[in-house]
Amino acid sequence: MPTLREIPVGQTATVVKVNGTGAIARRIMDMGITKGVQIHVRRIAPLGDPIEITVRGYELSLRKADAEMIEVK
Repeated sequence: MPTLREIPVGQTATVVKVNGTGAIARRIMDMGITKGVQIHVRRIAPLGDPIEITVRGYELSLRKADAEMIEVK
C-alpha cells in the first residue's frame, strides 16, 4: 500500500490507515487526518521535508516521517 510520501504534487489521495502509536498517531489525527479523508498534495520542499497538503479545507505542513505513516489509495 503506498504512503502519502509517495503521492506526487497535485494529486489527491484517500487515507486508508494511519500507522504509528501514541503521540505520533495522535498528532496526525489531531490534524484531521483520519481514515477516509481526502488529502491533496500541494507542494513538496526540495529536500522532501516538509510536505504541504490540504485536508478538510485546511492547508497544513507534514514532516516526511509523518507522511510515511499514512497509508493511502
